Amino acid sequence: MRRRARRTALGAVATALLAASVTAAPATAGPRQPPIGTARPRPATCTIGTLPSPADVFRSEANAIDPTGRFAAGTAGRSTGGGGSQVLLLLWDRQRLTTVESALIRDVADVNAQGVVVGNGWVNGAAQPWRYRDGQLAPLPLPQPDARDTNVVAINATGDMVGSSSDPVTGQWVPLRWPADRPGTVEVIDAPAGTMPTGLTNNGTIVGYTGDWGDWTGWVRYPNGRTADLTAPGARAAQVYTAAGRWAIGWVDTGGQAAVRVRWNLRDGSYATFDESLVDVNARGVMVGGDRVVRNTSSRVLPGGSDRVNVGARAISDNGTIVGFRNDREHGQVSGVIWRNC
Repeated sequence: MRRRARRTALGAVATALLAASVTAAPATAGPRQPPIGTARPRPATCTIGTLPSPADVFRSEANAIDPTGRFAAGTAGRSTGGGGSQVLLLLWDRQRLTTVESALIRDVADVNAQGVVVGNGWVNGAAQPWRYRDGQLAPLPLPQPDARDTNVVAINATGDMVGSSSDPVTGQWVPLRWPADRPGTVEVIDAPAGTMPTGLTNNGTIVGYTGDWGDWTGWVRYPNGRTADLTAPGARAAQVYTAAGRWAIGWVDTGGQAAVRVRWNLRDGSYATFDESLVDVNARGVMVGGDRVVRNTSSRVLPGGSDRVNVGARAISDNGTIVGFRNDREHGQVSGVIWRNC
């Protein structure tokens, strides 16, 4: 779900779309409960699988998954000769792959339950966010024609998007929203100066951080416009990575040798600390980071790693499906992967 959270339209962007047909699988009923008195099936085993990728790429990875677990999105690298390469957008619909080529693509930020992907790239040396929807990849409008550093970080179920831009005069970060109900527009969010959104929930809650470099404070803006800090007692700085449902994750600096990882409850501001590296959280409060999935006080190593193979989780859906990458150092291969029942 991911999540992780940055001009007027620049005209047509040349895109070459290698789009595979996408067919929605029929809905199925949930599992039946066994009759009373019968043995219940054993819990499913946590498994890892490789996501399909084009045959001619030298690496791939999955960066985002929508809350339902149907759509995942990521990137792949393809050699162009002479030491050059191009980045491809990969969109998986229940593992059916669509590949998109465009000079605009640099990275993937998020994907929603309608299969709309947002990400970032470059145009003439300036950062340019984009959206892929219904087979078309197009740039998102910038807050000013001369904006140099604009990025999108998240999209929610309604299609609203958030990000930030660096003011070309002051250099200060400006928080942005691209509203779904006003296509082709971008607006500045009413928030403290220097705020950078990093996450967006389905009800419109925005999280991020604000403040001068190294003196950040975690921040949340609720749908009614109310804002609040996300921090912890004694913290010298705090950042928020992303949010889902009533949960947000990030870190606080309490003066120790390392930052403390934190999950905040957005409803009451309470928090819990964790030892594991965290990069994403779902609406149930389950978190992932590195090679682990974390549920409250329990932490589980994801399968697929070894002495010569590194795995890394990037995002988790509300049903617990996790996507990320596997780096097989022995064979020099990086692949997008998916974990289930973990």
